[in-house]
This record gives sequence, C-alpha cells and structure tokens, in this order.
Amino acid sequence: MTVYDVARRLPAIADLRDLCRSLAMLEAILSPDWESRYYSFNAAWAEGEAMASMRNGSGDEYSIVFCAAGVFVRGFGHESPMTPYGHDGEPWPGVIDDVPDVFKSFTAEPAFTDEDGVPVVTACLWREATDDQWHHGTIDFPSNHSDPDGATGLFQLLVDRSPEAFQRFAEDYYEVPVDLEAVTDLYALRPLDQDLVSSLNAEVTLAELAQDISEIGYPQAH
Repeated sequence: MTVYDVARRLPAIADLRDLCRSLAMLEAILSPDWESRYYSFNAAWAEGEAMASMRNGSGDEYSIVFCAAGVFVRGFGHESPMTPYGHDGEPWPGVIDDVPDVFKSFTAEPAFTDEDGVPVVTACLWREATDDQWHHGTIDFPSNHSDPDGATGLFQLLVDRSPEAFQRFAEDYYEVPVDLEAVTDLYALRPLDQDLVSSLNAEVTLAELAQDISEIGYPQAH
C-alpha cells in the first residue's frame, strides 16, 4: 500500500476526525501512561487547529492537522527507502512538492521537521474543506518495495476502520483482552461513563480521564 491507496480509502474529513478522537480515547483508557500510547488527539493544538498523531516508539509517526482550510496529513516511516535521511537530507521528490499554499506552512512546521529544518516525511496527503477527495503528490516510488513510503504500517487503522481492526492492534500491542463491544461503542462516540471505561480497563476511573477527555474533545455522559 502507498499513499495513493490511502487517498482512495480515507473517509471524509468529519469522519476521519471522529475516528481519530475515538482512537485517542481508547488509548487513553487502555494506557494511562501517555508515553506508551500510539494514538493521541489534541482538539486545541493551536489557534483554530486540532491535531491527531501516532507514534509507535520505534520512529514511525504521523500528524494530521485539522483546520479551517481542511486537513493536512504527514507520515514518516523511519525504515522507508523514501526517508529524507537516505536522500541527501531532502524529502523524496513529489511527496510535498504539490502541497497547496493553504497547507504549505505545515511542511515547515517545527513539530514536523528535524533540528536542521528537514521535513520528517515519507508520505503526505491533504484535502481542502471544499474538496470531494484526498490528494497527494505525483511520486515515482522506489521499485521492489511492498511498502515504499511506509503507508501500510502508518495508516492501517485509518483505512481499516472496523472496531475489529483496533481490537487486533490493541490486543497485540498491550497483550490484554480488549472488549469488542466497548471498542464499537467508542467508535460510535458513545459518551463515556464509568461502566464503559471499566469494560476496557478496570483500573481506570472516569475522573482520572478528565484531562484526556477534555484534550481529545470526546463526549462525556452527564
């Protein structure tokens, strides 16, 4: 899978945002230690901007910025042959060259570049608020690689949006049973209550999740 395939399979902007919030809330419940989480979401990352992120602890990561103009997606597969670090310290041709002006500032955003200002990116997508599809650059991918830009590993749970996919991921990563019905409820953005939280992690209270709920912007039962 490459960014071309991801572009065909990503949902509309509002649905992607909801999915990212669900992933982040599930992780907050399963992993109270923020440092151990894969997925996170900050509804107030910057003025008028929210950001979803993934980091696997081994160097792979993505950042998804939601703003008034639309959505900008940056992915980095650290073992990808398209890494800037194997290509003269420059992003692979075509990956960010065609990013429209409304998102151009994100290609140089300090959070998405290294200490030398090099964009840390192997895959990039974008969708303006008025677009009816996702876009990417025109890329000549390296041959003989099944996952040349890292997209398969990076965006797996964004293109397979089934609760079962998250259950498989979480049971493998956290090595604990994960209740599928609870995952399904969170994918539907069911407001959190203690019973729902406990069905995923009996050691976490709703009160302990207050900061995460606020940061993610996840619905809470009243």
